[in-house]
Amino acid sequence: MKVSVIVTTYNHARYLGEALQSIRAQTRSAGEIIVVDDGSGDHPETVVSEFAGVEIIHQPNQGLSAARNTGLRAAHGRYILFLDADDRLTEIALETLVRRIEAHPDCGFVYGAYRLFGTEPDWRKECALRPIGRDPYQTLLTQNCIGMHGTVLYRRDLLAAIGGFDTALPACEDYDVYLRMARDHAVSCGPEVLAEYRQHDSNMSSDLARMNKAVRLVLNKQKAIAGTNPLWKAARQRGLRYWFDYYGSAQLNRLKASVRSGRRVGKSLSQTASFMLPFPGAASRLIGSDLRRFMRRRTKRDSPAARGPFSGLGTERVSTEFGYDRGKPLDRHYVEDFLARHAQLIHGHVLEIGDTSYTVQFGGDRVVSAQAFHRFAGQPGVTYVGDISGVHNLPDDTFDCIVLTQTLHLIFDMPAAIATIWKALKPGGSVLVTVPWITSIDKGEWNTIWYWAISPAGLRKLLETRFAASDIAVNAYGNVLAASAFLYGFAEHEMRPQDLDVDDPLCPVIVAASARKAL
Repeated sequence: MKVSVIVTTYNHARYLGEALQSIRAQTRSAGEIIVVDDGSGDHPETVVSEFAGVEIIHQPNQGLSAARNTGLRAAHGRYILFLDADDRLTEIALETLVRRIEAHPDCGFVYGAYRLFGTEPDWRKECALRPIGRDPYQTLLTQNCIGMHGTVLYRRDLLAAIGGFDTALPACEDYDVYLRMARDHAVSCGPEVLAEYRQHDSNMSSDLARMNKAVRLVLNKQKAIAGTNPLWKAARQRGLRYWFDYYGSAQLNRLKASVRSGRRVGKSLSQTASFMLPFPGAASRLIGSDLRRFMRRRTKRDSPAARGPFSGLGTERVSTEFGYDRGKPLDRHYVEDFLARHAQLIHGHVLEIGDTSYTVQFGGDRVVSAQAFHRFAGQPGVTYVGDISGVHNLPDDTFDCIVLTQTLHLIFDMPAAIATIWKALKPGGSVLVTVPWITSIDKGEWNTIWYWAISPAGLRKLLETRFAASDIAVNAYGNVLAASAFLYGFAEHEMRPQDLDVDDPLCPVIVAASARKAL
């Protein structure tokens, strides 16, 4: 039995049928479907009786973590997926996730993208995939880039080995599991939309104070382990700030909406005070920033310069995380466009710098082996370690393709790195490389080694130190509007496709090249 799907329900029988129907509609069938009723009063067994072969387990109300653990103990599948009763899977979910996890035997879990839907039949909102990055644990310390638990497929034995879900947490138990798994196992993701997250007033995540408390408990559990690595320690601190700003901004928006409508102002003020008072320093910073934005909009709203796509924006970025906290960063839109256009070169034995996520995404069945090179030892799924411009353990004449995205600018001795890549390629092999041209600078771990911005002419000249000029193709991606939006921190879904898909070689966001090693 390959996959067990666990559906947890608490007074959501009115939605349960849709969830079960979405599982039954899969292009790859689930081995078993188990519904765990966490003490509901709306008789979910009536709905389950309409679906032959679906098992239901009743338990007294103990909370979501306990319900998921009950399902985990009852499951027999090699892999396991958890779906809340008010959500749905898309029909390709299980097929896509099983294919991905079997292509990545080192992964503890894999995930994909999702969309929002609500009570209005035609309303949908795509939520762009947020990649897990080169160090999944470090990325997750900063934010929960996974977003929706229903898109996650676990190896059941590994999830059981860490004790399943923490029943002491009031919420964010899925985020806690991601962190505990990512400490010891690789994680992979893909762009396919695999689940639909229902928006309604009873969503647990609408209780902002509860969510803020829970997420701080989760990150505090990681304090000791994160403290053993300076990059992890810094990521955890960024995460604490990110989550306070995320939930705090939502709380301030609720207060402003109450004031505008004149409804429940006293209650909203009380909730905001309860949220902010335990964190006076962070609250002062957040409220001050919000007030400055308000005054700037009020001052500039009638100015001709304020009209247009960036109306109301000033000197502060909307994201200091390149847009990762809003969705897919705009530079990644162009990186993935470039890789999609050159996907046929990603074949055979492939090396990717950082992790193998793009190799798997764009190479597919053409890839015989996917291996990763990383600067630091101990990273999940990494085969080769070292300084690509210095001491390393890469073999010569080995790879049919090397994928090097948004990394070369962090290497001071770029010609030495290109020499290493050239040596590691087989004769006839190709490197696919992307570099930033117009970008902000990382505020975190890469800040002190963010050395270069590389023009099309600069990248060509650099590659010509090892590759023949006739074997190099350089392209520029992006335009002045996309570059401006990227600098502000907007994400892909916030832009019109027709505005992104215009390339201006004199004002690109990224520069990309393919280079072939002569036979």
